Amino acid sequence: MTILVRQALIKDKHSSHFNTVKDILISDGVITEIATSIKTKADEIFDANGKSVTPGWVDIFTVGTDPGYEFKDDLKSLSNSAATGGFTHVFVSPNTNPVMQSKTGVEYVINSSRALLCNIHPIGAVTKNTDGKELTEMFDMHTAGAIAFGDGTKSIQSAGLLIKALQYVSAFDGVIIQIPDDQSVAPHGQMNEGIVSTQIGLPGKPALAEEIMVARDIELARYTQSNIHITGISLSTSVDMIKKAKKEGVKVTCSTTLHHCIFTDKDLIGYNTNLKVNPPLRSDKDRKALIKGIKDGTIDCVSTHHTAQNKDAKICEFEYAGYGTLGLEAAFGMLGTTGLSTEAILECICFQPRRIFKIENQIEVGNQADLTLFEIESEGIFDAEKNKSKSNNSAYFGRSYKGKSVTTIFKNNIFKS
Repeated sequence: MTILVRQALIKDKHSSHFNTVKDILISDGVITEIATSIKTKADEIFDANGKSVTPGWVDIFTVGTDPGYEFKDDLKSLSNSAATGGFTHVFVSPNTNPVMQSKTGVEYVINSSRALLCNIHPIGAVTKNTDGKELTEMFDMHTAGAIAFGDGTKSIQSAGLLIKALQYVSAFDGVIIQIPDDQSVAPHGQMNEGIVSTQIGLPGKPALAEEIMVARDIELARYTQSNIHITGISLSTSVDMIKKAKKEGVKVTCSTTLHHCIFTDKDLIGYNTNLKVNPPLRSDKDRKALIKGIKDGTIDCVSTHHTAQNKDAKICEFEYAGYGTLGLEAAFGMLGTTGLSTEAILECICFQPRRIFKIENQIEVGNQADLTLFEIESEGIFDAEKNKSKSNNSAYFGRSYKGKSVTTIFKNNIFKS
């Protein structure tokens, strides 16, 4: 199969064609020609008309639902959401049923996603059943194709166990992904502890629960000289600690979430269960610090933490609601409303995730077709009717966006949003 992309503005800073408008010819999933004008006939022709193109975007953390919770999302619906949002690579956490903790579990995800619209990368569990007690066979999962390791939505609470895990993955230069949440601090907290939680009468979770874990995990990474990625940071103090650690040479990278860049705890005044997330939404001061951290490069990535929840888990009292919101389809457009430059957005959803997790792929002849075409100035409203997930728990429906993905090309798959 041949695909011809006509007149695309190449925004891949690592490509020799950076900032030029070119035709791109793809044959059997491989880029075979890049030129000012290509006259070759093709099975599929896409007229980009000056739209921008980069290597496909990467989301480094979504919550796994397949196998075990396919009624929320399966791998196909996840890939449809990803492609709609411009993502060609999506990492899924091991919080499935059974837990993704073996070579077999990793191979299930990889094999099941081969014909889908994007590459779904399994994050292998660090501990058996993600219960924080006994290490899994991470090397077997690594050889089977696990992109990284972590217990997903369950932070590893034992410092001693995390030290062993960091030492284990250092043998193959692996990465541990960890959510910063000390579960012994206010385990029943429903939202950020502060003025708003007091006003609306919900039990609070203090910033301390995150700060303790960020500080601890930095020190463990320093001690082991191994790679840790802290995902979901939500506090200005977390940004400060990570910035300092990076300057000191600690092998720490980090990501915040899309929802922490958009919302604050004040948005919970109406008890919107789609905004019940962990770590919880923080103050506007923290949100602004996260945006600043993205701009100055302290924050490497923005992840959606895309979490599908069935209707019963969200249409209920806030106290009993499940955690998480959808986000894959909204990411680029919502980030465009934050004041971040296009270059900063691309750093944290494309170039930095690829660097950290070693999936770099420049727009050059001979490389795999792995592309996202997008419009920077496109504006509109997120429409629930166009949702590709099996679930509907998106906090972004009805909100304005700026910028959107229009097409992804992954191997021989071309998807038009």
